[in-house]
Amino acid sequence: MYRAIAKNKRNTVFIILLFLLIIGGLGALAAYVYNSPSVAITVVVIAVGYATIQYFAASRLAISISGGQQIQKADNPRLYRIVENLSITNGLPMPRVYIISDPAPNAFATGRDPQHAYVAATTGLLDLMDDSELEGVMAHEMGHVQNYDTRVSMIVFGLVVAIGFIADLFLRFAFFGGGRGNDRNGGGGGNPIVIVFGIAAMIVAPLVAAGVQAAISRQREYLADATSAMTTRNPDALASALEKLGQYGRPMQKQNSSMAHLWISDPTRPGFLSRLFSTHPPIEDRVARLHKIGGEF
Repeated sequence: MYRAIAKNKRNTVFIILLFLLIIGGLGALAAYVYNSPSVAITVVVIAVGYATIQYFAASRLAISISGGQQIQKADNPRLYRIVENLSITNGLPMPRVYIISDPAPNAFATGRDPQHAYVAATTGLLDLMDDSELEGVMAHEMGHVQNYDTRVSMIVFGLVVAIGFIADLFLRFAFFGGGRGNDRNGGGGGNPIVIVFGIAAMIVAPLVAAGVQAAISRQREYLADATSAMTTRNPDALASALEKLGQYGRPMQKQNSSMAHLWISDPTRPGFLSRLFSTHPPIEDRVARLHKIGGEF
């Protein structure tokens, strides 16, 4: 467990460096195409500023995108007390608790560290789960907090958003052009190098984003499941909750593929690419692992 937490902290640094390397490479490409080194410097400065803002603001952005409303104990004693008890059990600070008005059963956690954590559950989840199943789900989310998965997921969320932004930017440069280097190539938006890279970015960027999400998320879901089982000493409750999610799950009303990896269950509409680059392991595999853990208690 401690090795997994240390690995997650190292991965956070790696992801930030990878993010800056990608942006720097794109800046260097733009500087070459437009014959202006200042372009590369500008892109790198913007990237550093963006990464800094993302580190501190991404969790609030995720809550805002999902439509979460913060609650206190009096607003929903059942959910609040479950999270409060789990915090005490794990020796963690009490996170901010949110409820999302959505019939789709789901939950997620975010935040850069346990001192700045947020957990959220949908109204659909609260209606569907009994108390032990709800505890298992929220223990899974608190496991993400305890294992520092939320920090890594937050950085991935920012990376995915940035990739989409870069793809759009390249596409606009490809067709509408501009820049100091265009005089060498006939001017305007007809620069063939920019057009090629713009189209390539448009096609490849979503695949890169999905691949990053899948690679980061899958093993962390297994780890959070195991953490939930260790915390509650009742892995069958989370297994039952996952089976319900598989049976009654539905797409979220507010879908956002860039934060799909944050949820306990994939919130997007199923499709070929979503299955190919799924951010979540198959529910059947997760349930089987939980039952195996239960047999060891």
